[in-house]
Amino acid sequence: MFKIWAKIIKDGKIVKQLTYEREEKLTYSHFFTYLCDICEGLDICTPVLLKNHIFDFAKFSTVRFIARDFAESIDFDKLVLDNILL
Repeated sequence: MFKIWAKIIKDGKIVKQLTYEREEKLTYSHFFTYLCDICEGLDICTPVLLKNHIFDFAKFSTVRFIARDFAESIDFDKLVLDNILL
């Protein structure tokens, strides 16, 4: 089981958040699926997922997606995903 805390941040403040959890073990090969589910729950477009994003999440338990990571324009500063360690 794992949990990911997703936050949309604008001007240094959390404007929207979501706690995503699954009963299965966190698998990095399925990380894009998790990201799509989270973005659908937050009602935002899905950013481009690079290998560096997965490495940051694996090493630091957090990853940040900024405007250049999105194909469409966004009305917030960044999307932050934090791994909630159980």
